[in-house]
Amino acid sequence: MKSKIEHEPDIKETLGMHHSPMFSKRLKRYLVIVLVAILAVAAVIIWKKVGKTTAPQYKTEQVRRGDLTVVVTATGTLQPTNTVSVGSELSGIIKSVEVDYNNRVKVGQVLARLDTSKLEAQITQSRAALESAKASLEKAQTSLVDAKRTMNRNKELVSKGLISQSDFDTAETNYETAVSGLSVAKAAVSQAQATLQANETDLYKSIIRSPINGIVLTRSIEPGQTVAAALQAPVLFTLAQDLTQMELHVNVDEADIGKIQEGQKATFSVSAYPNRTFEARITQARYASTTTSGVVTYETVLKVDNPDLSLRPGMTATADITVKKVENAILIPSAALRFAPPVEQEKKASTGLVSALLPRPPSGTQQRNDTTTNGKQQRVWILKNGQLSPVSITTGSTSGLMTEILAGDIQPGMEVVVDIITGAK
Repeated sequence: MKSKIEHEPDIKETLGMHHSPMFSKRLKRYLVIVLVAILAVAAVIIWKKVGKTTAPQYKTEQVRRGDLTVVVTATGTLQPTNTVSVGSELSGIIKSVEVDYNNRVKVGQVLARLDTSKLEAQITQSRAALESAKASLEKAQTSLVDAKRTMNRNKELVSKGLISQSDFDTAETNYETAVSGLSVAKAAVSQAQATLQANETDLYKSIIRSPINGIVLTRSIEPGQTVAAALQAPVLFTLAQDLTQMELHVNVDEADIGKIQEGQKATFSVSAYPNRTFEARITQARYASTTTSGVVTYETVLKVDNPDLSLRPGMTATADITVKKVENAILIPSAALRFAPPVEQEKKASTGLVSALLPRPPSGTQQRNDTTTNGKQQRVWILKNGQLSPVSITTGSTSGLMTEILAGDIQPGMEVVVDIITGAK
């Protein structure tokens, strides 16, 4: 046991425990330095976080007084006022084509001709049949005259008893037969005349003529081509009656069709002339609807003047139909009606050092969309002393960008909030 006790001072000396007061001072000094360093780092972090915090700022626009034009936009295609498809009632081979694309034609002008060799032969045959029928008619007329003469003579002879009654009956029968033969001959002549007339009509129809004054839009035949008109007449040409007057057929959405009326003016543009605007006027708003991919539209027809023929059938056009004009109205930007003020997230109760150092979700804003109340009663926001303040208004017509104010504590010159902007540091 004595040996163990003798070695204890050596262990304390080795561990330095004989300087315990000095060691405690040094340890406290080190702890204070570390704590100060931690607080300094925390202060820097907090300062940076506070520096990066952004205060909300708002974009405003001015309320003004002016005129408002309400338009309905629709797309469609240009079409001629009257389009005629010209075909052939006859089958045959095209002998010649007299017109080409874009040619102006008049009523009765020859467009194309069919080969008439077969038709001419049929006409020759029909004329010969008519001549034969006429000859048979003359023979029947002669036979009738002879039979009547014989019957009258036998009538006198039988009354004098010079011939038998049977001879008179035979003469009377021959007369009646001659009368029937004359009727048959007359019918044969009429039939032959009808056949000849039909063949002559076919010969006339072998020449394809224009039924209207217009312009050739399409040509579907070439010389030597065979035309088959067995079931239905093939379309050889498409003619537009007058391209100086055209129609614009647009599809109006079901939400806007109630605003459309005949006589309303419109403007439209086409891709071929991006810097040019054309005028039009509504002539018809059709009741029949068309559903495409679940979207219901109604076809509306607009009259278009095209004196220089710059517009062509089939062009796609975008039309702006003026459905209403409001003069000297109080106008507010429509964006102000869509603005919803931000709602700040609730702050956590703890604001100590640990709370500042620990990561937190970004202090974003949660939109509260309560601008629309009931019907056309809505709410907009203005700034009072830098704070948002709601104003109730009653809206009227809108052009999309601007909206008419019918009632409310809003006057021209006031600034209304339309958007929120990220605040500065």
